[in-house]
Amino acid sequence: MIDFFNSFPNIENKKIGGWGRRNFVNSKLTTFENSKDLKNFILRGKELTCITRGLGRSYGDAAQLKEDFVLNLKYRERISICGNEVTVGSWIPIDELLRLIIPLGFFLPVSPGSSKVSIGGAIAADTHGKNHDKKGSIGNHITKILLCDARGKIQTLRPKIEKTDDNNDLFWATIGGMGLTGIIIEATISLIKIETSFMKVDTYVCDELNSLMNLMKNKNKQYAYSVAWIDSMHDKFRGVLTCANHAKKEDLKLNRSNLLIYDDNTIANTPKFLPDGILNRFTVKTFNEIWFRKSSIRKKSLKTISQFFYPLDAIQNWNRIYGSHGFYQYQFVVPFDKAFFIYKALRKLKEYTNNSFLAVLKIFGNANHSFLSFPQPGWTLSIDLPASNSNLTKVLDQLDEELASLGGKIYLAKDLRQNSEIFKKTYPLYPKWRSVKSQMDPENIFQSDLSKRLKI
Repeated sequence: MIDFFNSFPNIENKKIGGWGRRNFVNSKLTTFENSKDLKNFILRGKELTCITRGLGRSYGDAAQLKEDFVLNLKYRERISICGNEVTVGSWIPIDELLRLIIPLGFFLPVSPGSSKVSIGGAIAADTHGKNHDKKGSIGNHITKILLCDARGKIQTLRPKIEKTDDNNDLFWATIGGMGLTGIIIEATISLIKIETSFMKVDTYVCDELNSLMNLMKNKNKQYAYSVAWIDSMHDKFRGVLTCANHAKKEDLKLNRSNLLIYDDNTIANTPKFLPDGILNRFTVKTFNEIWFRKSSIRKKSLKTISQFFYPLDAIQNWNRIYGSHGFYQYQFVVPFDKAFFIYKALRKLKEYTNNSFLAVLKIFGNANHSFLSFPQPGWTLSIDLPASNSNLTKVLDQLDEELASLGGKIYLAKDLRQNSEIFKKTYPLYPKWRSVKSQMDPENIFQSDLSKRLKI
């Protein structure tokens, strides 16, 4: 067994971490050039533990495994379109898929805030977008998954109407299952039709949080997508609400020769080394002031898909701005009737000088059938917090406890620090997922630093 692993040609001892640039670990990064090698690797690894890694955009420790195997699937399989469905290899980035489908008049029904996410990673996290209350999360639109299980067998998983169907349980355990049920080889996704690759965007500004949340609820029915930025440094937590619909041909007054084109919008790269302390109270407050004033000027605009959906992708490696300590992204959902917790969390973080220029608020609709999916009806706030603040983890631990008591939860794809007790209290379908996981992976081959920390 040891000889087999040692002789494997594509194993590299490498230090890896999440997008938050915290908790780097040494792992055996193992690259596969074809599906045959992958299956052989799983079959011969009787004492193997491993996790799959896509593009490393999970903020925490979900795609790493200390001193063990991290599988990097580099080979490209087909991308094929049949009707309004696309079948795509799970390790292909969203932006690569968009380059193909947008010129054909298609778009993903649900997209996360970055296009630099692999399809498999999006499914494993059951990612959501700016339209969850209307379209749900990505798992709602997956019609088939090919999965390499712990025995090296390729299984075909499909959602079924009958909730008691065994295959249905395997499917929904994999959707949102953080890569712990097996290796997603490819997936078939239902697409939506678009006439152009542009978005009609309306911007509204509010001087305080309650007005912002009320406006979001009132405007939500008029638009396909909506998201709010909050000035976390402002005393009243003022904000900017951005709403959009896909532009139609008649909406484009300019004479454009190509109405369906994808531009990744990259304009700059962050330097590899930035001095610690660049994000302080003064710089964050200045940035927030500029952003609020800029948003107050332009009420209506026309943006490309990449400009609207993936604004942070314009700056490559923007996570480096937090310096050597990295950052935590704290994203939680809380029921609608517990909306006061949004204000309380912002106030508490501000009180302990946790400076953030990126605080985003969205509305969630109904959950799907996934056992570990994050979205549920309510408000979700995500906020980036520099890890250099020594008070941070203590404050977040306190917020975790109250969040759990209110029926909320923390997003696993962004998490790096919640404890096992909080997780098991806030994900009530975990025991069912654990039962299905044991059926799919009886030897517990698929593990990650996240699963070990949460004891799942």
